[in-house]
Order: sequence, then structure tokens, then C-alpha cells
Amino acid sequence: MLEIELTSKTSEKKPAHGIFDDFLKNNEIFENKEVLRPNYTPDNLPHRDKQIQSLASMLVPAIRGDTPSNILIYGKTGTGKTAVVKFVGQELQNTSESHETACLVLYVNCEIVDTQYRLLATLAKHIGKEVPMTGWPTDQVFEEFKKTVDKEKQVVIIIMDEIDKLVRKGDDVLYNLSRINGDLKNARISLIGISNDLKFTEFLDPRVKSSLGEEEIIFPPYDANQIHDILEQRAGMAFKSNMLDETVIRLCAAFAAQEHGDARRALDLLRVSGEIAERTKSPVVEEKHVRVAQEKIENDRVVEVVRTLPTQSKLVLLSVLLLSKIRNNNVSTGEAYTIYKQMCNDIGSDILTQRRITDLISELDMLGIINAMVVSKGRYGRTK
Repeated sequence: MLEIELTSKTSEKKPAHGIFDDFLKNNEIFENKEVLRPNYTPDNLPHRDKQIQSLASMLVPAIRGDTPSNILIYGKTGTGKTAVVKFVGQELQNTSESHETACLVLYVNCEIVDTQYRLLATLAKHIGKEVPMTGWPTDQVFEEFKKTVDKEKQVVIIIMDEIDKLVRKGDDVLYNLSRINGDLKNARISLIGISNDLKFTEFLDPRVKSSLGEEEIIFPPYDANQIHDILEQRAGMAFKSNMLDETVIRLCAAFAAQEHGDARRALDLLRVSGEIAERTKSPVVEEKHVRVAQEKIENDRVVEVVRTLPTQSKLVLLSVLLLSKIRNNNVSTGEAYTIYKQMCNDIGSDILTQRRITDLISELDMLGIINAMVVSKGRYGRTK
């Protein structure tokens, strides 16, 4: 009898109200949020026809079984470089299938795969050869990749996004890859490097520079009208009907145009605006949501930039921060260098020259993290 009573009480118990239930009630703004993310490649890329045609004309030899030139692609962040290269790469693979030629396009992001060993191991894995991410001599990994890729008659296009991140740790892998065709009997390999840094080739060995940059494509920034077109295209897929106030896309485009024509930033801004409207249970996305999103993204950008700085730059920044607390933000390069050396000794890190530290301070200034200006000290020279 006791068991029956317990069962009865349990069956009458109503489900508890979950913390997510209120948020799920207002799920009427987005249709497909993923189309606003950077890794989404649309079927149509507005205002990039010239770059698409140029890249396609350089890669078309691959469909005939010939080796395309190596290509370097430059442009500021958010100018469509990665989207165009991925789009053309996919078209290349599709077209090669109908022409019965083997074309394989491999994509790696060098901000993540940032060492010679990891790059080669990742490429080997893409073509079916399992290589441990650590433990083998780099030469052995290269040989395994070379043997595996040469098993078939094929043209392989290797896309290295943010290639400048890889170069900072040496260009040996680029030297080897740019000369690999001399050792291959069946396969052919071409390289495409993508970079936001127009000057990164200055750090390359002249032999690597000449072979890697056989062809170049420059991506100009988008203007406000072009960004507006891009946002309209994506918004039509991302949001349900009548969810955007008429001022939203225009304001997102204007903010992004101020940031040197960064379409990626505009898409982030539109997405975050929608998320903020969703969280506040607003029936539509309005101008006020865009302004809140702009402030949030700006704060997140600084955090992300600092998080991804090289260790030496982080040490320099920390030196400046520590001194600014006791110097009321009036810090000289020499003082920062003294603190920097102490911290390097504390953690067992290599100590760079003061000239190099001055360069790192200039880079932090360029990123907008600190404000550095040259001050004359008369006959004692100048300091930052």
C-alpha cells in the first residue's frame, strides 16, 4: 500500500521549470545563424568577381594535369580572401571530377597549425597517412608525406591561411614544399599562401620568396555600400522575415567601413546584435542592439588580441602595465626594458635587445593596445 501511494505522488508531480525555458520561448529571430559566422562560405561572393576570376585563371592548369604557379594572396582582415580561396578550391575539385582529373585541395590555418612539424603532420593526415603530432623527426614526417602524396597521379593545392604566423617560426617547411615537385614522379603540388601582412615576405629566405610568390593577388577593403550588399545577402538567410529594423544593416555597414572595410566584423556585429535582441526578448533587432554589440565586440577584440600575442610581446605589455601603475601612465622605453629583463630572468626566458623591444612596443601601439609617442630629451636623445 505504501508503494502505491509513492507511485501516485510521483506520477502527479509536474516537471520542474528549467533555467533555459524562458530563453527558448523567444526563438523567433534567427532562421540560420551559422551563415553569419566567418567559416561559412556562400555560393555567391558579392564584389569579388575579379579576384575569383583571377584565381581561377591561375589554377586552371591543375584541371589539365599541369602544375599551377604558387600564389600569395594579401589583404586586410575581412576582405574575403579565405572565402574566395575556399570557394574557388571547391569549384576546382568539382570541375576536375567532371574532367576525370584528380585535383585535391588541402586547407590549413597556420595560426592553429603553427610549426613545421604540425603542418606536415596535418597535411599527411589529410591524404590518409597517420602521423603522430609529436615524436618523429621532422625529416621523417616530410618523407612520409612525400611518399603518400606521390602514390597517385594528382595535383594537390595546399592552402596555408595566415601563412605569416608560420613564417615567424622559420621558413624551412616552405622551402621544402616549394621544391617538392623535383622529387615527385606522379603528383604535383602548388602552394597558396594567405596573409593580412603585406610585409611578411621580408622575413623569407630570398629563394623561398621567389618560388612562393610566383603570382600575387591583392584584395582591397570593401566600402560601406559593398558591405551593405554582403550583409543584405546574409541577413536574408540568417534571420526570419521582418526581424530587422531598416536602420540595422546600414549601421552595421557604416561601423565596419570605419574599420577599414572589414566584412567579417560587419557580420559579427549583425550576429551579436541579433543575439542581444534575442536575450532581451525584443521582437525585432533595432539600432540600440547594434550599438550595444559594437561596444561588446570592441572589448572582446582587445581581449583576443592580447591573448594571442607572442610571449615576448606579453612580457613587454606586462612591463608597461606594471610601470604605468606607479608612473601614472608616463612610462619610457628604457624603464619598461629594465622591468622586462627582470621578468625574463624570473621565468627563464631569452632576453631580447632594447632595439627589438622598441619594435614590439611599436607593434602594440599599432594594435591599439598602448599609446606610444616619441619624446625628445634634448642632448640625451629621444625615447618612447
